[in-house]
Amino acid sequence: MRPVGIIALRELSDGLRNRRVIATTLLMAALALTLALLGSAPTGTVGVSQLAVTVVGLSSLTVFLVPLIALLIAHDAIAGELDRGTLTLLLSYPVARWQVLAGKFIGHALILAIATVLGYGIAGFALAYASPGWGGEATTAFAAMVGTSVLLGAAFLSLGYLISASVRDPRTAAGLAMGAWLFFVLLYDMALLGVLVADQGRTLTLGVMNVLLLANPTDIYRLLNLTGVSHTSLLAGMAGLADQVRLDRITLFAALVAWIAIPLAAAGVIFARRQI
Repeated sequence: MRPVGIIALRELSDGLRNRRVIATTLLMAALALTLALLGSAPTGTVGVSQLAVTVVGLSSLTVFLVPLIALLIAHDAIAGELDRGTLTLLLSYPVARWQVLAGKFIGHALILAIATVLGYGIAGFALAYASPGWGGEATTAFAAMVGTSVLLGAAFLSLGYLISASVRDPRTAAGLAMGAWLFFVLLYDMALLGVLVADQGRTLTLGVMNVLLLANPTDIYRLLNLTGVSHTSLLAGMAGLADQVRLDRITLFAALVAWIAIPLAAAGVIFARRQI
């Protein structure tokens, strides 16, 4: 496992040298603080904590931002290094291809995790300082939101690696990565909503609906963060969905982990068979 650790540390140090971690952390912190400040306005009207409002806002932001950052980091992990010739040099050393893939993935996951935890953590500490009395259910929801944001980022890193291992041209990988972002973040739910409206409950049973929701990691993330806590589900307008969907949190966590493991395993199989 030593080569995996060395490659992971190299990816992390490259990210720090390129200021990728710092820039991503500052972006997340700025957006999180902005949402925290804007979210303080409605709390007196709806009677919930400022932190609960912030959880809803940050969860909605995360669905758009974290997958995009993850795909931008991962799309050229294989194709880009192959195009530059650095991958051929790396594989000339006594290191297995799966170790290269695992090391690069761990390094990129660390970059994304550091940026997410620090960026959102700054907003959380700012809220704690401004409102010393907050705690309880909203605090648990905030901590769960940060943790699942890291898992969501890792899922899209895996998708990015699958794309990168499947093509040779980094420009093609970039185009496919943007297509994947558009599909999972925007188009999938729009199409699902259209099908639900057209079907009027005739064909799509509750079981089919559950499967369709599990087929999209962003929907799993929404269900984990916007339906599990009463205040956040009401604020997000998902209280009705929370009553209808019969998916417990263990199932949702397992599905999100599967979205990390399965695309990464597929990328490993493709990379192992690929001609360099």
